[in-house]
Amino acid sequence: MSATGQVPDTERLADHLAIQDVIFKHCRGLDRADAVLLKTCYWEDAQVDYGFFKGGGHEFCDLIARSIVGNRATHHQVSNIIPEFSEDEAVVESYVTAYHHQPGGQPTEMTYMGRYIDHMEKRESVWKLLMRHVVADWNQNLDSSDNLDSGPLSSLAKSARMPDDPLYEQQEKILGVSE
Repeated sequence: MSATGQVPDTERLADHLAIQDVIFKHCRGLDRADAVLLKTCYWEDAQVDYGFFKGGGHEFCDLIARSIVGNRATHHQVSNIIPEFSEDEAVVESYVTAYHHQPGGQPTEMTYMGRYIDHMEKRESVWKLLMRHVVADWNQNLDSSDNLDSGPLSSLAKSARMPDDPLYEQQEKILGVSE
């Protein structure tokens, strides 16, 4: 464990950025229901403990990509990403806030606050998840106040799942990359 506030060397700084990249892309994969992107965040032998699912990371990616589309939209935000290193392994605590717009007779908005406790490993200069534990702090369920179809936000582009989200169109248009 490094001392709080200690200036990291450039390799540790690069490791921290690579770990953040994995965690942020995992959020994108969840919100776009993109199993392919999610799988790039996990080693083949990775495991997860999401409470409702305990098992292989890649199996989880397929399951969650199929099931999360039952929500009209989701939005995962991660902060306070704190890695503690030991050679090519790290325990990483991240705070997560996840919003789920759930359709139904009366649509609801479920907000979840918790943490990801990740065991990450670097293999051949690549960091990925080896084990993810999800820890719940609290949640809130409210009737939906969504109003994207009228009012000042109605003219904005709307989020969607892969491949229909505006992100994928821009990646293809600007970067020549298609999913």
